[in-house]
Amino acid sequence: MRHALQLAQQAAAAGEVPVGAVVVKDGQMVGEGRNAPLSCNDPTAHAEVQALRAAAQKLGNYRLDGCTLYVTLEPCTMCSGAMLHARVDTVVYGAAEPKTGAAGSVLNVFGYPAINHQTQVVRGVLAEECAAVMAAFFQQRRAQQRAVALANHPLKDTALRHPDSAFADLPDWPYAPQWRSDLPALGGLRMAVVDEGPRNASMTWLCLHGAASWGYGFRHLVVQWLVAGHRVVVPDLPGFGRSDQPKRDKAHTADGHVQLLQELVQAMDLHQVVLVGEGDGARLGLAVAQAMPERFTGCWLIDSWPDADVPKPLAQWLQAAANKPQWDVVQSMVQAGFWPLGQMQQAPLAIPFAQAGHRAALKAWPRVQAQLPAVPHELLRGWMEQGKCWITRSATNTLMPQAAWEAAWRDTVSALRQYPQALQQTPLFPMVPAQAAISAAQAMEYFGATARAVAS
Repeated sequence: MRHALQLAQQAAAAGEVPVGAVVVKDGQMVGEGRNAPLSCNDPTAHAEVQALRAAAQKLGNYRLDGCTLYVTLEPCTMCSGAMLHARVDTVVYGAAEPKTGAAGSVLNVFGYPAINHQTQVVRGVLAEECAAVMAAFFQQRRAQQRAVALANHPLKDTALRHPDSAFADLPDWPYAPQWRSDLPALGGLRMAVVDEGPRNASMTWLCLHGAASWGYGFRHLVVQWLVAGHRVVVPDLPGFGRSDQPKRDKAHTADGHVQLLQELVQAMDLHQVVLVGEGDGARLGLAVAQAMPERFTGCWLIDSWPDADVPKPLAQWLQAAANKPQWDVVQSMVQAGFWPLGQMQQAPLAIPFAQAGHRAALKAWPRVQAQLPAVPHELLRGWMEQGKCWITRSATNTLMPQAAWEAAWRDTVSALRQYPQALQQTPLFPMVPAQAAISAAQAMEYFGATARAVAS
């Protein structure tokens, strides 16, 4: 049986179901075989049949009186019939086959006394080892099938997809996405996730974009954190960036995005996470952190508003994005003060929304924004006590007047009255090249105690 197990392993290596068989007479091996229906294009090329053929050739007789056949898996009806026809004295098998076994599991071909030859059956020899070979093979095959399915990521008829060529050669964004369609909340959509840096890094930056943006906006921050040896994870929400875009705006809900991000954090097994939430990505991320606080160590909330009662300029901006088919993403970002005039490297930000029909997410966002979960007060208070909550506004931001922004956050999160230093202003939007290196370094210093504690 040990030799039959080796033959089964050879079958597995060849991509065949791992079954091996050996025929023994008078203590000598006279035939052997392994499963080969695929390689031989022969439905009868089971391990037992191969071994019977080899033994018959060696002995010069198809009748194998006095022979014992050892096989790692309970034989099927075809092989059992062949053994009876060959007059094999005894069949010894390892693992039972509950679906097709014909030596007692499903039926017992050897148990009919009317048949003119009686073959004895010995069951369960090295059963655990034989079963383990089968289990390992099918586990690997299922994993390969899942990988193929994920690699293909068929496009649902309820969604649109930009060709990969639309995002080729993006400046400062050399990162190939990991494609995910395995998360239940995706419902079969393909999601793009950039995951760079060592998996065992002392700090993981989870970067969540807001409305009218996508992961590309973080590019000047990402490179700074990667140079420092950190891990950076940047997903594109469905409807944004390189991810599939549902055709209907009703497909977008705040709860749906939060559930998806929870599943992503769980599936990627992220720990020591600093949430970097830009715009409404902040409140989405905070909802995720509240659901799994053990995975998060703090947050940096960039140009975010704490509740659904947004200021008029921001509300008008979101409504224009939702209702004007020709709304210019790049020009509107400049007008909002997120990008200085003349810095047009942000043009790729508009790629996901450039074609007609690809704006369902923009259309849905005022409704989604109103549905966002409330800011988790106690979670933020805990982070403020540790010096791990950083809430910043860009001085150039025209959508959120500074006084109104500060008042809204203090009214929403009472702990800010005790920890006013958590609210700060940056001269420029932290994602522009002129500010990104400075802000990334400040963020690493601000959250660095966490990294040092983990590293030590």
